[in-house]
Amino acid sequence: MPRRMNADERDRAVVEAAWRVLVRDGLAALSVRNVAAEAGLAPSSLRYTFPTQASVRERAVEVVLDRLRERIAAIPDDLDGSAWARAALRELLPLDAERRTEMEVTLALGTAALTDPALHPAHHAMNETVREICARAATTLGRMSNVDIDHLHALVDGLALHIVRRNRGEETEWAVRVLDAHLEALAGS
Repeated sequence: MPRRMNADERDRAVVEAAWRVLVRDGLAALSVRNVAAEAGLAPSSLRYTFPTQASVRERAVEVVLDRLRERIAAIPDDLDGSAWARAALRELLPLDAERRTEMEVTLALGTAALTDPALHPAHHAMNETVREICARAATTLGRMSNVDIDHLHALVDGLALHIVRRNRGEETEWAVRVLDAHLEALAGS
């Protein structure tokens, strides 16, 4: 007899299955049926919580955002400005397997949001959260202009994109060095 899952376990299992399908097989394969199969659930049982492909997509982005917010909230507030900025901005980079998967999901569904109005709110929330983190990081370094914030946001987004466009398993410390050099320049000027 299959084990019963509570609602949170089920939601997590479905979202993680959706991520695996999306990263492995692409956006076109992200269907309720494929996600249910990946999660080991009957499609009919999944359709109650996720009745449409769009609902699976939306929840996939929401969970990435939830995890990012949790990681940022876990950074100690008593760190000095540059240490907090570095820690927070590193959380935006796909430096490990989990964050890489999250970034691949964000990129795929962000691209889909260009033509899928249902994804606009989730994509917008993700972009705004990343910008807010960049703004807080810039502010901790004494840089409060929109140009500084936009520059930092663009740098982090660009580094993240370059990391996921490389093969899995390739070293990522080059991105940390670039980030550190930029933060040092911001703090020093």
